[in-house]
Amino acid sequence: MLGRINKVRRHSLAEKAGILSGEKLCTVNGCSVQDIIDLSFLTADDMVELEIENAAGERRFLQIEKYPDEDLGIEFEAAVFDKVRTCYNNCIFCFVDQMIPGMRPGLYVRDDDYRLSFLYGNFITLTNMRDEDFNRIIRTHLSPLYISVHATDPDVRCKMMNNRFAGQLMDKLKLLLEAGIQIHTQIVCCPGYNDGAVLQKTFEDLYELHPGVLTMAVVPVGLTKHREHLHPMRTFTAREAAEIVDTVSVWQKKCRAETGKSFVYLGDEFYLLAEKELPASEYYDGFPQLENGIGLTRNFLNEWDNALKTLAHADGTEAAIIPVGESAFRVLQPLMEQFNDRYATRHAFVPVKNLFFGGHVNVTGLLTGGDILQATNGCSRLILPGVVLNNDNLFLDDMSLESFRNSFKGKVEIAKDAGELLHLLTMPREG
Repeated sequence: MLGRINKVRRHSLAEKAGILSGEKLCTVNGCSVQDIIDLSFLTADDMVELEIENAAGERRFLQIEKYPDEDLGIEFEAAVFDKVRTCYNNCIFCFVDQMIPGMRPGLYVRDDDYRLSFLYGNFITLTNMRDEDFNRIIRTHLSPLYISVHATDPDVRCKMMNNRFAGQLMDKLKLLLEAGIQIHTQIVCCPGYNDGAVLQKTFEDLYELHPGVLTMAVVPVGLTKHREHLHPMRTFTAREAAEIVDTVSVWQKKCRAETGKSFVYLGDEFYLLAEKELPASEYYDGFPQLENGIGLTRNFLNEWDNALKTLAHADGTEAAIIPVGESAFRVLQPLMEQFNDRYATRHAFVPVKNLFFGGHVNVTGLLTGGDILQATNGCSRLILPGVVLNNDNLFLDDMSLESFRNSFKGKVEIAKDAGELLHLLTMPREG
């Protein structure tokens, strides 16, 4: 297990020791290193010995004197040096199975790695882990973890995940909780499978494990048009979504009365589909599952309001359009209308139909470069939401930002949040 070094920060201990980008870390203090978690434990000393392999395959040993909490200044190509643990379930709702063929390999990786759960908040199922994995989590106290529950009913979970061992969930949760590991949970809710009475039981079972179980997030199943030969599945109707919102609102009031927090949270899509008002900010308790789409819209509205308070004027601003998903457009467009009235501007959010994945996918984060280009053809200034690009500046359809800019024939800017968006919307026209 070798960790490929992607970057050596300037003036760092690693640079002073002569370590170069592209080299590999072999051992620390004579121990093999399987991930950056191991690295953090092994380097928590005032003297470390690194074994480094150069591009020619030659190895050398370096001794580095440091403070116990001092960083070496090395960044790696990946957080895990052995292979990412992948998922061997065959979930009836798996989004990866619905990807169009021929895209970049990373889009087809079904990771189920407890290390990525701890490091980045990726959700895991606990079905693909060995006893030594649980032992390591407990020994090194990797907490919190993010766990895909879907249903606490053993038979339902086994059926939904097509794994006969999936029904052991509650025993595994209790093992982790008894060791002091805290847990965030997720339910991908599928109509007719784990909603209704099944969802009620899941809530009751998980809430009983609070405060070890920190949160329960319920997100609707996402379906693309690429479902050939997959399990029959449909999306929620507006009426069904409204029923879930009403039910969860009752649970939230109970939890807040008893614990001071909502505990259970719904994905934004439920409120938008049901055309119900989003909960107030305090109901999200600091947005603990924001990366899971829980409260993204409310958080954006908060950022917009806060940033708006600092604006004085928007004189001479060039009109811009901002592509967004169809579900978010209904909430965001009134904001822009108020902004335009206040500052005499002509900006607009534009709803983009997701032709790549199909009409059932209508969130901004899953828009592709091709669909945005088609929806914004003829515009002269475009501000892209940062969520449509990955860290390599690629859209989900593998279009690069550079290629997009070459095709757009106008100015293309990027806003990572509401504050950046408002800054761009008030910038004076160039020239």
